[in-house]
Amino acid sequence: MTNQKNNIKKIALCGVMIALGTVLSFLKPYEPPLGGGVTVLSMVPVAFLSCMLGLKWGFGAAFVYSLIQLFISMGEVMSWGLTAGAVIATFLLDYIIAYTVLGISGVFSKKGMWGIVIGVAIATFIRFLCHFATGVYIFDIWMPDDWNNVWLYSLCYNGGYMLPEIVLTCVGTALLVKTKAIQKMLKI
Repeated sequence: MTNQKNNIKKIALCGVMIALGTVLSFLKPYEPPLGGGVTVLSMVPVAFLSCMLGLKWGFGAAFVYSLIQLFISMGEVMSWGLTAGAVIATFLLDYIIAYTVLGISGVFSKKGMWGIVIGVAIATFIRFLCHFATGVYIFDIWMPDDWNNVWLYSLCYNGGYMLPEIVLTCVGTALLVKTKAIQKMLKI
């Protein structure tokens, strides 16, 4: 019975943190000229789940978060006029895989604050790589005529929002991990 209660607590915690991350994903104080948007630490709650509960729970929660992000953006993605193959690839690479990789955030959580920050940095950078690959292989059709290099275009488009997002997420994580309440929650 104790294990069942423990799992119920973990599921409830995952629900709250996924909801928090989803709400934060709507707060975009900066939208770069090429597109995308920098959110207010929207990846931190899901990343913390991986640090608190382990990789299995972290990947599970990140997968659920990816489905929510996909559902929120599905109408917009469907309006882009992509081929069926491009839509499926976008769903998989730009949403399912890109957000599920946040589950790796807890990989170094036993190493303390810097382990957590490094894990979050790795996870968010892998997310960037997913978006970058999608930009190169799928969204090159929207590359403006005055851009000659799809790799550079994807780097500028995705880097314009993801690189500030990575920095803010890592700095936010470092600052939050210094607080007593978060240290207690993360057991560091």
